[in-house]
Amino acid sequence: VQLVESGGGLVQPGGSLRLSCAASGLIFDDWIIGWFRQAPGMAREGVSCISNSDSATWYADSVKGRFTISRDKAKNTVYLEMNSLKPEDTAVYDCTDDLYFCTKQAMGEVSSYDTNYWGKGALVTVSS
Repeated sequence: VQLVESGGGLVQPGGSLRLSCAASGLIFDDWIIGWFRQAPGMAREGVSCISNSDSATWYADSVKGRFTISRDKAKNTVYLEMNSLKPEDTAVYDCTDDLYFCTKQAMGEVSSYDTNYWGKGALVTVSS
């Protein structure tokens, strides 16, 4: 199974971006998907997740009200819509299906996975 992130880029503060997490060899409907990010010199943190039934979502306090996670079943893709971006949102963003629950605790556990676990991710830079 391969997850590929896309949609990163350079945006001014207050701007918006939409990240995509596309899968091959995996039916996204059956899986909990989470977004994580790692800023330069900082530990990786959980950003948001969506349950396999789409009935539950979780957001980190730092992005609540600004970011929205959603799933397009037809395209087998999960999105992270990011609005009102701030310089502190600058980070490499990764998605993963390696979650048993869509909760703060589960996201915290996965965020501690070794660097080798994570792929290239999508770089988001918020700067004027």
